[in-house]
Amino acid sequence: MPVESPFHPRTRELCRSYRWKDWAGYYAVCAYDTYPEREYFALRHAAGLIDVTPLYKYVVAGRDAAAFLAHLTVRDVTKLKPGRVTYLCWCDGAGKLLDDGTVSRLDDGRYLLTAAEPSRAWLDRNRRGYEIEIDDVTDRIAALSLQGPLARDVLGELTDVAARMRFFRAADTTLAGAPARVSRTGYTGDLGYEIWVNREDAVRVYDAVLTEGRKYGLLPVGLDAMDVARVEAGFLMNGVDYTSANHCLIESRKSTPYEAALDWTVELERDPFVGQDALRREKERGPARCFAGLVVDWDETEALYRAVGLPPQVPSAAWRASIPIYRPDGRQVGYGTSGAWSPALKRNLALATLNAPHGAIGEKLKIEMTVEHVRHRVTATVTEKPFFDPERKRATPAREKPARGTEVAA
Repeated sequence: MPVESPFHPRTRELCRSYRWKDWAGYYAVCAYDTYPEREYFALRHAAGLIDVTPLYKYVVAGRDAAAFLAHLTVRDVTKLKPGRVTYLCWCDGAGKLLDDGTVSRLDDGRYLLTAAEPSRAWLDRNRRGYEIEIDDVTDRIAALSLQGPLARDVLGELTDVAARMRFFRAADTTLAGAPARVSRTGYTGDLGYEIWVNREDAVRVYDAVLTEGRKYGLLPVGLDAMDVARVEAGFLMNGVDYTSANHCLIESRKSTPYEAALDWTVELERDPFVGQDALRREKERGPARCFAGLVVDWDETEALYRAVGLPPQVPSAAWRASIPIYRPDGRQVGYGTSGAWSPALKRNLALATLNAPHGAIGEKLKIEMTVEHVRHRVTATVTEKPFFDPERKRATPAREKPARGTEVAA
């Protein structure tokens, strides 16, 4: 049975839909309202507040902490400076993906690792020979994701760190009288921050952010709206767009960073790390698959519904399923893994795994679509990811505080 996050006393009161799901053993809100559209538009036009406490969190400390994390993951964490965050993934010895997450350097010899899946056993299995301590702080650290174009304004009402924080940086501060760590990170592909506080301070920090955020149009946001935003951002999800090698019964279900479009995170030319030899060989021969973005043809979709006397069906939530994808000649060349109708872009988006050599930008493929119990194939064009990528996401903030209620200029 799921347990309550430290923010549950507030999220329970605010959730009018009574729609919850189990996220890593915690109760998590799917949508606060009956439908998630209002929450989605808050993310894209104002600000949204998401409880992301269920992320697994580990503090790795000690003389060899950096070397240990560099050995365990595909990035050279020894280069990470204090106050910086990096996105990365880690693999088994055969170079197959286990999980992805972030590493934040807290101070000399201390790092915070976040993960989608429980990773303590994997950390312990690889710690031999390293002088380190590993502390699972998942249940002790509460986490909020404050996302949207006005997220900086909201956070600026509570602390000065937001005004000068650059993309993928982090800093310690005080929020509502409580010690907190703020990082400029998130899972929506927009300007945003993540707030990390001690469990006992969770409710007062939540109240403070929500109170200050109301004047900027901030809303509490559930996982449904966040999922649409992450599809727009082209972010893959463990257990949806790839399966951890820990859970794969057959080899064909496993993926590598190169197949999952995470090749940009792989730093091969350095000291040995887990999976290095296998990844080097794959880079030389080329991956067998690729992770691609697709835009599904709207005119064809509309015509299929019109033929049966219906308007096009636009789901308010993202879909997660294995949907066959074909070449125009009918040969299957991959499968969709997730997708969503993008209200911001007015496009029907999909993320997909495609067999090489398919996946070139502009390539026309066919994705399966069911209309009134009949299967059809609709044109889907391979498109660059991310689909949604505003300049404000990475822009260094201006020193001047923007006018209240206005969007920060990129």
